[in-house]
Amino acid sequence: PPAHSHSDWIGPPDRHSNLRPIIFYVPPEESALERRLREARQEAQASNQRFWARHNRAFRQEKEEFIYSRLKAKGLEMRDESGQKATLNAEEMADFYKDFLSKNLKKHLQYNRDWYKRNFRITFLMGQVALVRALRWLRRRKKNVEQ
Repeated sequence: PPAHSHSDWIGPPDRHSNLRPIIFYVPPEESALERRLREARQEAQASNQRFWARHNRAFRQEKEEFIYSRLKAKGLEMRDESGQKATLNAEEMADFYKDFLSKNLKKHLQYNRDWYKRNFRITFLMGQVALVRALRWLRRRKKNVEQ
């Protein structure tokens, strides 16, 4: 981001996780509380990035293996005569999706628990930062009125 920017910047989707990375704005006089909030947000982003990159990699690999095994069982190759990639019908793929989700249910439940914990912490910190900023604004306003 340019030096004069005063906001977070969001990039294009990552090719592994499909998440859009964020470059967080760091104010020049960032308080310790604001730093804790930014770091919590950065940690949440990094955690999400790791989880979805691993998840998507496993999904793609297992999907390819599933398609290969089903095509092989039918006596077909991965590519047809014209060089097009062979596919399975929606019902066959539904079997894969169902099995993949069932097999990864515990991972998803753990991810959701962690996601909620992180977001509650971030929300709490955001509330604290908003309160501190509001009190600071009121003090400045009161001081200006008295002068």
